Amino acid sequence: MELQVNGIPIYYEKRGRGRPVVLLHGNGGSHHTFDGLMEKLAGAYTVYAPDSRGHGKSGKAGPLSYEQIASDTAALIQALGLEKPMLYGFSDGGIVGLLVASGWPGLLSKLAVSGANSSPAGLKPRNRFTYRLLYTVTKNERIGMMLHGPALTQAQLSRIAVPTLVMAGERDVIREEDTRFIASQIPNAELKILPGESHGSYVHDPDKLASLLTPFFAKRNNK
Repeated sequence: MELQVNGIPIYYEKRGRGRPVVLLHGNGGSHHTFDGLMEKLAGAYTVYAPDSRGHGKSGKAGPLSYEQIASDTAALIQALGLEKPMLYGFSDGGIVGLLVASGWPGLLSKLAVSGANSSPAGLKPRNRFTYRLLYTVTKNERIGMMLHGPALTQAQLSRIAVPTLVMAGERDVIREEDTRFIASQIPNAELKILPGESHGSYVHDPDKLASLLTPFFAKRNNK
């Protein structure tokens, strides 16, 4: 399915029935990241998985930025008429989720993020070096976005008023200090550092990811 949002077509998949859940993929990915997870959640939730601007089957206009993708996501939720959906974002999708929860208060009911960083300095040095090298060779705008953003501040994070789950793998490309910083600035956020996991190992295992998300989604008063 497709909707015009902020002047471009945004493609999304929809499955299931029940309370709405929005899934946001990472840099260079698409809604297909969540094919397995959508199957797991569709029995209890109506699941929406869009392709971000400049990714998958969605359109691209103007420069890419986390702020623009957050604006697209908020506009898509509003255009679909979703009432306080829950949102899970992986990697860049997590950054976008944090921006949506902070910048559009009242839009979401819950937020879960994994492998998100607050700034480029939140990436481990060897990974930043690799991305710089790749960008020098390819000039890929999506890689450039990771090198120049995000710039999430304490003030922005402290404005997130919905129950929030912050996750990262023990062997993530994100510095654990940065993951802990994000969680510490969001009022009453729940933090999970996942033993033995890398940036995306558990994300690409639908059973593992569902086992982390479904208890959080099902909680009633977890603020």
